Amino acid sequence: MIKIFRVLTICLAIILFSCKEEKTKSNALQFLESPVIGDSKQPFLFLDGNSILLSWTQKVNDSMYTLNYSTLSDGKWTKAEEIVKGSNWFVNWADFPAIAKNKDNLMVHFLQKSDSATFAYDVRIKQSEDDGVTWNEDYKLHQDSTLTEHGFVTLLPYKEDFFVTWLDGRNTKGGDHGDEHKMAGAMNVRTATVLSNGKIIDDTLVDHKTCDCCQTSAAITSKGPIIVYRDRTDDEIRDIYISRLINNKWTKPKTVYNDNWEINGCPVNGPKADAFNNTLVVAWFTAANDKPKVKLSFSDDNGESFETPIRIDNGKAIGRVDVALIDENNTLISWMETTEGNTEIKIMKVNKDGSKSTPFVISSISSTRGSGFPQFELLNDKIIVAWNHIVDKQSTIKTASFSIDVLN
Repeated sequence: MIKIFRVLTICLAIILFSCKEEKTKSNALQFLESPVIGDSKQPFLFLDGNSILLSWTQKVNDSMYTLNYSTLSDGKWTKAEEIVKGSNWFVNWADFPAIAKNKDNLMVHFLQKSDSATFAYDVRIKQSEDDGVTWNEDYKLHQDSTLTEHGFVTLLPYKEDFFVTWLDGRNTKGGDHGDEHKMAGAMNVRTATVLSNGKIIDDTLVDHKTCDCCQTSAAITSKGPIIVYRDRTDDEIRDIYISRLINNKWTKPKTVYNDNWEINGCPVNGPKADAFNNTLVVAWFTAANDKPKVKLSFSDDNGESFETPIRIDNGKAIGRVDVALIDENNTLISWMETTEGNTEIKIMKVNKDGSKSTPFVISSISSTRGSGFPQFELLNDKIIVAWNHIVDKQSTIKTASFSIDVLN
């Protein structure tokens, strides 16, 4: 009886400790008073030194949207600022506007319909040279005039200007995503540099055939820009590829890792990358062999080669990843996963040796497309997160912060 009592006591202690730890972690999440009002969606976070910018789209009525932004200052969001509004925008759960900053220069992009076809839209760029006090007239990023799909843009500050990469459908000559195989040509990925005065230079085709609607990502390594994206082979293998700008030329695209995911349609689930000195990390989703997984891989040579991928999820991954390096050896990764019938946003700390922290659940979230792609950034020792929150088919944006120590 004494032995049984001791066992029960130990079990009870473990349960109480686990509950206490779970409660402590849940209390670690501090919700921030949101600058967002009304029916809003598509949050995007950008880290600028000691501050974070949040951009989002807000629905004015059935045909009008605005693109807005706010800055996190002293732990609080500033009053929302409207950048631009329009009545002919393409507002989509997976292809969303972004904001970037380079000193006093701000740049945003949004998507504007170019034709009545579902996926005919252009990328429009708008810039401010005085830290958002005034904004220049918007203009088109790509130089073609085809009434096709252009989007899935990544913006990054680079030297004194902005590096941009995007998916370009100028060779597809229209059509819907369901008719990929019937298009005259394939989606491709392009890059360019946008100067602070709005001039576009170095517009370059990097890959002539890519997956049609997975987000692009990019990072600025110690040797220059890299891009990662989901490729598409003639055999419908859609793995994550990388290309690097070396000596002013883009390297031949190659796989980050050969998952060999054969799929006859776009999974709408792109990769994310981040760089720190010579370290590059890439995170992605795959469902090769009908086994959904979230993976992450480190590179010590700016993306020339990669270590064996580290699996992140617990077996029911949805994907929609984000990633941010802490230092040369450690990274943060967030993803969406189904757990016991509930969909959650999770985040984890991962070391390049493969060791991982216990996943921290940020929030429950809808598994529908409307929940979009959760975002996070690391600001000093705080992790700032933003995500779509859907109630009664209405979308708003939640933001929160918590200490990185929670993941130790």
